[in-house]
Amino acid sequence: MSDRTSKSYRIFVTYIGLRQFLELKNGIPSHDTIGGVWGRVDPKEFEAGFRGWIEGLTDSVEQVVAIDGKTLRRSYDRGSGKAALQMIDVWSCKHELVLGQEAVPEETNETGALPELLRLLELEGAIVTIDAAGCYSNVAEEITEAGADYVTALKGNQKGLHRDAKALFEKLEGIDRLPEGYKTVDGGHDRVEVRRCWAIGVEDTSIKGLEEWPELRSLCKVRAERHHPDGTTQTEERLFLSSLETDPERLLKAVRHHWHVENKLHWTLDVAFEEDDSRVRTGHAAQNMGVVRRLALSLLKQETSRSVGIKIKRKEAAWNPDYLLKVLTAGN
Repeated sequence: MSDRTSKSYRIFVTYIGLRQFLELKNGIPSHDTIGGVWGRVDPKEFEAGFRGWIEGLTDSVEQVVAIDGKTLRRSYDRGSGKAALQMIDVWSCKHELVLGQEAVPEETNETGALPELLRLLELEGAIVTIDAAGCYSNVAEEITEAGADYVTALKGNQKGLHRDAKALFEKLEGIDRLPEGYKTVDGGHDRVEVRRCWAIGVEDTSIKGLEEWPELRSLCKVRAERHHPDGTTQTEERLFLSSLETDPERLLKAVRHHWHVENKLHWTLDVAFEEDDSRVRTGHAAQNMGVVRRLALSLLKQETSRSVGIKIKRKEAAWNPDYLLKVLTAGN
């Protein structure tokens, strides 16, 4: 079957599948028509509808919720001076669903957009993990006011606090006074990864500035060692602030779950949906199509009858109307 014939067949199958839900008197709209429609849809209303659908799938948020930003690299328009769109995603590690997303306005950054997004979400009982871009006391306050706990990466954007916390852990380790930590050992890709986590209660420190953080209870240090077959070792250390108690096992699990948003969401969007290559950028189209991809990914994640990758599921849904129906009703 030629590429042209294959494409025509997929369009025909898609039409057969979609007409179960839509009245398409003139067939499937053209590429330009679809782009024009998405460019005019109000992204706030569309995202609100998306969140409403998600709330129907999740009965409880008692889980790790990871928040991270992603840039849609080819959504820029050099001619009009439009910068590439940046989206903040909220990922449910338990349900493997996007709970919400927010476009970052060009005149601000992730920190400015995070509080508004957090106010829209039901987070009670969750552990919210955020990278250093969200390491600010006002962001932590929004999380605690929602009835959730936070684990936020501490890096150079909190220069003094990061310096003092690093010095404290180094001092305690140097005199063999670090509290007992928690250790995990994993293997894969011909290497062994050893992770250790230590936690210190805030009441046991005299670091200035910690009093500004709402319900802050612990400082956490995670050391990751990657032992390669050639005998070399890579070591990385990271610091975190958290409203959780000084339980290194629980803290390490939360930190490790944070990477799900990178591995199971952002990486999949780029590989299976080719998001970074998308040149959709007219009006609100880039933002709305970003939501559509996340909606599609969430649906495909919920359909578990096939133990295959997301890209294969997408292809089967395009070729098989019965499977498309199964995907569209997976969460119901």
